[in-house]
Amino acid sequence: MKGLKNKNFIPNLSFDCVIFGFNGKLLKILILEYQNTGVYALPGGFIEIDQSIDDAAKQGVKERTGLDNVYLDQFYIFGNVERADPDHMKRILTANNDNTKENSWMLERFNTVGYYALINYEEVSPTPDEYSDSIGWYAIDELPKLMMDHNNIVEKALQVLRSNLSEKLIGMNLLPSKFTMKQLQMVFEAVLDQKLRRTTFQRKMLSLDILERHEKLFQGKAHKAPYQYSFK
Repeated sequence: MKGLKNKNFIPNLSFDCVIFGFNGKLLKILILEYQNTGVYALPGGFIEIDQSIDDAAKQGVKERTGLDNVYLDQFYIFGNVERADPDHMKRILTANNDNTKENSWMLERFNTVGYYALINYEEVSPTPDEYSDSIGWYAIDELPKLMMDHNNIVEKALQVLRSNLSEKLIGMNLLPSKFTMKQLQMVFEAVLDQKLRRTTFQRKMLSLDILERHEKLFQGKAHKAPYQYSFK
């Protein structure tokens, strides 16, 4: 929500981003905590009159992560009447000594466009927005209670990501540019929340013809060194 003052935004429309990162073991999500409120939320924002929704979301992800080149996908529009929550927004504005009368438009019901981003965990510099005092990574099964319907947005993002995981691989930024088959399998297991058979997984990945094999990664005994791969 950076730089909200003196800007014209499309009325009653916002975006919210589920930013996924993989730390080598767990799939995690970036979550904001608003100052002096105990309110947690997904990173999001509003769309300027002369701005596309995609550009607004890309800008929002860059401001929260410091990254430009991320995989970003619009996955759903959330428009239930019940998602309006003026009390939470009023608490956030009041805690920041903001003029709630001037910004009363922020208390109205908003339809929000959901995006999910896949980013390299190691490259992120998490940065809170102007209303937040912290932003941090949370494991999927350790998420706090989020404001409004943001927990539902996370669930929907996971559902869409899981159903399209194989098709989205080439654009995936959850891994470094070169990775082992084991690292790739660990990402799949973290996203799908289930264990996979090593031989079956490797056979499937190679059959898709989307991987390019590189030199071995020597970390111990030479005969156990795994090959490294990248997406074609």
